[in-house]
Amino acid sequence: MPASDGAIIYKLVPKAAWRQAELLGRFIGSPVDLADGYIHLSTAVQVRETAAKHFAGESDLLLVAVATTDVESQLRWEPSRGGALFPHVYGDLPLSAVRAVTPLMLGADGCHLFPDTLD
Repeated sequence: MPASDGAIIYKLVPKAAWRQAELLGRFIGSPVDLADGYIHLSTAVQVRETAAKHFAGESDLLLVAVATTDVESQLRWEPSRGGALFPHVYGDLPLSAVRAVTPLMLGADGCHLFPDTLD
């Protein structure tokens, strides 16, 4: 299991869905999260591939940074693409666990531009 002490994991969320979360005071998940029974997240290493695979060309995307220590009791690391362990949160994501919300712009090539601090 990946180390989670002080780590940040990421959720990619369309702006409209995040505005709803702000009104509710928690993120209940996207349609795919609700269907799967958990909220899909990614590590810093995984999030670019997640954006390209599941959110290609979406211009209203937000990068939500979540502190693993704040969701530790709900967090499970489970195999996904190629057997890599991905973070999944079982239950709602409390906004108190969110450390930053950053809009992701699209580059000229149509790929999302991630902040340098993610590397």
